[in-house]
Amino acid sequence: MKARLKFLPAGLKVSAALVVIGVLLGLLVDGAAGAGGAVLGVALVAASFTVSSLVIAWADSVNPTLVFPVGMVTYILKITAIGFGCYALASTGWAGLPAFGVATMVTTVGWATAQAWWTWHAKILYVDA
Repeated sequence: MKARLKFLPAGLKVSAALVVIGVLLGLLVDGAAGAGGAVLGVALVAASFTVSSLVIAWADSVNPTLVFPVGMVTYILKITAIGFGCYALASTGWAGLPAFGVATMVTTVGWATAQAWWTWHAKILYVDA
């Protein structure tokens, strides 16, 4: 399964950098609530992508035909849980909500870019010899 997750460190490194930047910017703009919102936003995205990667790698290791159905079920459950969680968080009136939203968006783009960069530069054999 480890071979199926070689791309994972790229996204995690970007997330680590973004959490540092997010905390600093959050502190400057909204104080502790902004920093907390940034941490929560980055953590949510990093956890979401990591869980998906682990589940899909597991499904592929068991039987490649399971990748699509297991991936879709994971995605639906994950998005539903995130949606309910964000709805509950938004109803609290927490001051860190704007930083959370920005961090979530920036980290999603950052993770997707890191994974795409890794894929473009990876030496992946695609011809069976």
